[in-house]
Amino acid sequence: MFKNIFRVLGSLGIHPKLVWASMKGWPYFSRDHREMKRQLRGNPDITIGSLYPVLRERFETNGDLKSHYFHEDLWTARRVFENNPLKHVDVGSRVDGFVAHVASFREIEVFDIRPQQARVRNIRFVTADFMNIDPSLHDYTDSLSSLNVIEHFGLGRYGDPIDVNGHLKGLDNMKKVLKKGGTFYFSTPIGPQRIEFNAHRVFSLEYLLRIFSGDYSINIFSYVDDEGDLHENIPLTQEGIRTNFGCRFGFGIFEMTKN
Repeated sequence: MFKNIFRVLGSLGIHPKLVWASMKGWPYFSRDHREMKRQLRGNPDITIGSLYPVLRERFETNGDLKSHYFHEDLWTARRVFENNPLKHVDVGSRVDGFVAHVASFREIEVFDIRPQQARVRNIRFVTADFMNIDPSLHDYTDSLSSLNVIEHFGLGRYGDPIDVNGHLKGLDNMKKVLKKGGTFYFSTPIGPQRIEFNAHRVFSLEYLLRIFSGDYSINIFSYVDDEGDLHENIPLTQEGIRTNFGCRFGFGIFEMTKN
């Protein structure tokens, strides 16, 4: 119940944990503000302008290295670099994460249902709905990525039409875009299968493997667990598949070759 309440508050821009951390930081801010004013007394060169309280960062680390997205974006970008394809295309992945990593060393073409007008070196943006693609995109590339995207298809979160089979249509179109023998980098939430409307779906590994069967050969499977730790090159054992490697909301990361 409390998780649901927190999620609703978060959707309204109210994050209880952040509010509490800010409240903890206020006494430190007040103390430091008084000390700064004292030290500036009689200094004609600089004054305190408007206040801009930053209250939480004294309690945080110097970066979130246990983030699901951090691990999957970095891992996949490294694999694209190592495999060095002729052309790399992405569908909907984080522009300020994975896409930026790849653009630092090569060109990347990004398809997304949301328009993007910015111009960035090495990135070409194309607006497209991958639940319904143009046939001209068939056999379009030898390297394709889609990281934590397919779970949103058909839920309306990004203005797309409601479609309970949106994820299947999206995966089918991605398969059509990728050339035979091409590499597909794919990730999505894993755990007990469900829809958390309208944020995302969570898929069981058993279900995903059934979808991929016959179309792809799995080269590498890695996953990020519920705590945000990366587990690389993990064998897909029956027990691991049955239990989703202990994840309730982890990220499964696949590198696959199209058959």
